[in-house]
Amino acid sequence: MKPIIQLLHFGYHQAMSCIFPVAIFGTLILSSVIEVPFIHRYDLILLTLLGVQFFMYFSGLETRDEIKVICVFHIIGLVLELYKVWMGSWSYPEPGYTKLLGVPLYSGFMYASVASFMCQVWRRLRMDMTGWPGLTSSVLLGGAIYLNFFTHHFIPDFRWWLTALVFIVFWKTWIIYRVRTVTYRMPLTLVFIIVGFFIWLAENIATFFDAWKYPDQQQSWQLVGVSKISSWFLLVIISVIIVAQLKIC
Repeated sequence: MKPIIQLLHFGYHQAMSCIFPVAIFGTLILSSVIEVPFIHRYDLILLTLLGVQFFMYFSGLETRDEIKVICVFHIIGLVLELYKVWMGSWSYPEPGYTKLLGVPLYSGFMYASVASFMCQVWRRLRMDMTGWPGLTSSVLLGGAIYLNFFTHHFIPDFRWWLTALVFIVFWKTWIIYRVRTVTYRMPLTLVFIIVGFFIWLAENIATFFDAWKYPDQQQSWQLVGVSKISSWFLLVIISVIIVAQLKIC
């Protein structure tokens, strides 16, 4: 009976940590099937998500420091979106007043939702880490990963070299989390893989409801390539580094 109770508590905290991601996907789904007059869909999504973010802060679901992390990741994601759309990696075909260089401003929230989840689950499960490699190693690696998202269009893609480096740098790092009175631990690299996989699933849902379109989805929806899991795996590392530095320091 105890394992079931533990699982239920764990599931509850995971679900509560997903409030903002769920709000995003709920908004994407509803706005794709319900047309609201006098406002473009992308603009409506942005206004809705801003409202959700304000609600989470003023209701105490998110702290001031967590909002700062989310804003930083929103900017990081938006810059990446601007570049990727400019390079033709994907597109946002619908009209909207809140688009910058072809990118709707709500898109940054999709990246920020990863940071929101990380902050929430860290606090709710009273997480800690052992074997953290330190500020210099983690920031240099995170910076190299982020830079590779831009440079692989012009020079060889170092994704797999960076992935190998992740396992080397974080091989001693374990996540410690607590469910009620019981303490558990898990290798941090396994966390990267699990979260990256679920983001890939979420990406398939998002593209199905026209959040954005890849080139092969212009005529009809196609499953997002499994290779994208590696991209999300690396992106999760950046969010974990940012959140961990906030929580550890």
